[in-house]
Amino acid sequence: MNTLIIISVLPIVLLYLGLYKATKSLLPVTIVGLLVALGLAIAQWNNVALPIYHGMMMFDNFSIAFSGITIIATILIVMLSGGYFEKISRNVAEYYAIILFSLAGIIVMVSFYNLTMLFIGIEIMSVSLYVLAGIKKSDFASNEAALKYFLMGAFSTGFLLFGITLIYGTTGSFSLEVIRDWVLSHPHHIDPMFYTGIALIIVGLCFKVGAAPFHFWTPDVYEGSPTLITAFMSTVVKTAGFAAFLRLFSACFAPLSDFWVPVLLVITIITLFIGNITALYQQSFKRMLAFSSISHAGYLLFAIVALGSGSANSVFVYATAYSIASIIAFGSLILVQQQSGSDNFESFNGLAKNNPFLAFVLTISMLSLAGIPLTAGFMGKFFMFSGALATYHVWLVIIAVVNAIISIFYYFRVIIAMYFRSADRAELVVPAYYKIVFGFSALVTIIIGIYPDFIARFI
Repeated sequence: MNTLIIISVLPIVLLYLGLYKATKSLLPVTIVGLLVALGLAIAQWNNVALPIYHGMMMFDNFSIAFSGITIIATILIVMLSGGYFEKISRNVAEYYAIILFSLAGIIVMVSFYNLTMLFIGIEIMSVSLYVLAGIKKSDFASNEAALKYFLMGAFSTGFLLFGITLIYGTTGSFSLEVIRDWVLSHPHHIDPMFYTGIALIIVGLCFKVGAAPFHFWTPDVYEGSPTLITAFMSTVVKTAGFAAFLRLFSACFAPLSDFWVPVLLVITIITLFIGNITALYQQSFKRMLAFSSISHAGYLLFAIVALGSGSANSVFVYATAYSIASIIAFGSLILVQQQSGSDNFESFNGLAKNNPFLAFVLTISMLSLAGIPLTAGFMGKFFMFSGALATYHVWLVIIAVVNAIISIFYYFRVIIAMYFRSADRAELVVPAYYKIVFGFSALVTIIIGIYPDFIARFI
């Protein structure tokens, strides 16, 4: 609980620092505050977890693990922001504050024990993201992204809220414990209204994680938003969405898997094919990452479709691998965009000649996202496929492997451009804090790929 308090108070402190023009202290204070919040979360590891605040929230190992990875990812993204927001506006404090307010909603999302808190956490996160997507007020693409995200987000929230209402109307409670007990006590007499509620909740949550066919907002919003905000949405927000998804369905709806698993199975297959096949035709690196994030949502859905004792581990490993690799990719894109003014694949031509370090870490990122062995991405896919094999026929894993092979083509386009295509370009200046983020992320990617138990044992 102390973690949530720190993250909720920290943005207010930053706003006061901005009020008194202490601009240079914003980034250090943000990082220190997040490290304190991370330390307080880790200090609660293996403590006896009981519902608090009249059963509204529960900080167990599941919550601590996902809070930890979202905080770490936020720290890495914030470190990339040095000088980034200053180019957009003189009022920098607001940007850091809104990111932290969004993170506070994310902590609530991964720690809820009541459907009311799930809704509140999603809304805190979403409203902050609507603002962040449109922070470039003079940029038409940013304004369009914010408007699309707001309209589609409000529409999907209606589905989620209606689903929660039907669950409450059937069980008489928002508590996960009461809902689970009601399901167990009515194994063969489930009200159709309850099934409708589950279906509507699936629609709402699939929108939040960018799963097809509820993905239409993702490419345009990711492309129009500032690259740093896109990195936050693609990593931290997606991780939180799947953590909430898994917590709800494993706690309440597991006995009714015969109803909702076929629905999620169809969504998973559609998501994989739409994400990967559409990414093949993209000429923009940023838009390619947007469509690939859709395909990664499909892989993450495997853990919920094959719900079991290992699902939390699978989601945690995959989300960690995907997040750190994506942070490298988006950070590299920021530097290349600043030099060339473009995000096309051609902008990466000849990068390895003048910037071998940047090309090397970006190669590790692409290999991990493609699921090549000895990277964290391979271990994430291995955990997902193993869980699916234990529950379903091999055909489902074959579909996933085919999609993984398709993804290799568009990820390797970047590697080919960097190493095998020449271009007259000046050497990119990589700031020191970028080197720290890139070096740390690449090292963790390789460590998890070689020794996955490094983090798999945390849940």
